[in-house]
Amino acid sequence: MLEPKNNDTLPPIPGKRYFTIGEVSELCGVKPHVLRYWEQEFPQLKPVKRRGNRRYYQRQDVIVIRQIRSLLYEQGFTIGGARNKLAGEEARSDTTQSQQIVRQVRTELEEILKILRR
Repeated sequence: MLEPKNNDTLPPIPGKRYFTIGEVSELCGVKPHVLRYWEQEFPQLKPVKRRGNRRYYQRQDVIVIRQIRSLLYEQGFTIGGARNKLAGEEARSDTTQSQQIVRQVRTELEEILKILRR
């Protein structure tokens, strides 16, 4: 995630649903051709494409782009290193969510078992 000192240099993300590539370019301080290149290099970046193959980024995409920018430009990662770091964070997030779901299902099953034993 971006450190607080770096967030000060980037404008806040507006409360819109979709952003054009030009808007994202300004919000993240990255040129549009760099964003198109990063789409090829980072599987996490999948903007919605509509009429005429125009890209529309969602808020989550903008956050991922800011993370990529921070890893590459401020922390000195290579493209491959940044890709691996993001994939690792995504895997940890998936594992945490899976564990929460398993706990919830287990609790519900235990409650059902108590009801059946009555």
